[in-house]
Amino acid sequence: MREKTKTTGERLNGTPRFLVAIRKYWFIYMLALPGIAFMIVFDYAPMYGIQLAFKDYKMNLGIWGSPWVGLKHFKEMFADSAFIQAFKNTVIINVYHLIFGFTFNVFLALMINEIHCRKFKSAVQTAVYLPYFLSWVIFAGLVQVFLDSPTTGDVGGVVNQIIQGLGFNAVDFLKRPDLFRGIVVITSIIKTAGYSTIIYLAAISSVNPALYESAQIDGANRWDMLVHITIPRILPSVVVMFILELSQLFLSNFDQVYNLYNNFVLSTGDVLSTYIYRISLGGGGSKFELATAANLLLNTLGLVAVILTNKIVKKMDVMGIF
Repeated sequence: MREKTKTTGERLNGTPRFLVAIRKYWFIYMLALPGIAFMIVFDYAPMYGIQLAFKDYKMNLGIWGSPWVGLKHFKEMFADSAFIQAFKNTVIINVYHLIFGFTFNVFLALMINEIHCRKFKSAVQTAVYLPYFLSWVIFAGLVQVFLDSPTTGDVGGVVNQIIQGLGFNAVDFLKRPDLFRGIVVITSIIKTAGYSTIIYLAAISSVNPALYESAQIDGANRWDMLVHITIPRILPSVVVMFILELSQLFLSNFDQVYNLYNNFVLSTGDVLSTYIYRISLGGGGSKFELATAANLLLNTLGLVAVILTNKIVKKMDVMGIF
């Protein structure tokens, strides 16, 4: 029997298949090369610093030369009540965001799609997208101005002016630990809703218009088409976004929380990113090993959450991210 000249994934007429692909699509690979180089230099190369989680860092010895201490820093981390509180706050805030923020984004995209007036639809989309392009420093400053509590000679922010105008007492929102988590979730929804709606609206636009026309001929109303055509067709995109959101369950937006919180709300507002910053760089802390251990643990938990969720959705016969 004549020897095969083509073997899947190995050789093509004696030449490795990956070399054939590079020769054929060299321009595409050249376009991808800067991104790959950037990822290697800034994402993969710094991973050697993970060893700090298992070492006692000595500046004169460097990372490689510092002595190994095993799981010492992980034990110290779990014994730290501040870490436990920050972990709890992070999970609670992210669960709230999953419940309210994620569902709101899907609902908002569906509602925008139902707007038939082109000019009004464009105006709504612009208003929704605009906050996403503001930095958290600017956006947090606007939030503080709106929620500012009145002081002597000052009427306070717009929200408190409305509250007082209705005959109620002013509320110092940013100094209330019981309100801070809600403020974080609401401000996050307002700022990031535009990005998510773009993805969902793109998925909606790919639905075959003939399906709506056929349903309309059969007597279906807008609600029937929404439930039986639109939502099932965008479900894969919703699932992918949900998995990506779940990967952030143990992480937190440092820029957002750092620019909003203060010492009055540490009990409910201190999250893992601010905790790590405080023990490593902020507040005079220099516990780089503990900060590395915390980061390693949280990213590992996020990876586990993504893998488990992906397996669950695949069993539900919905395409996941891998």
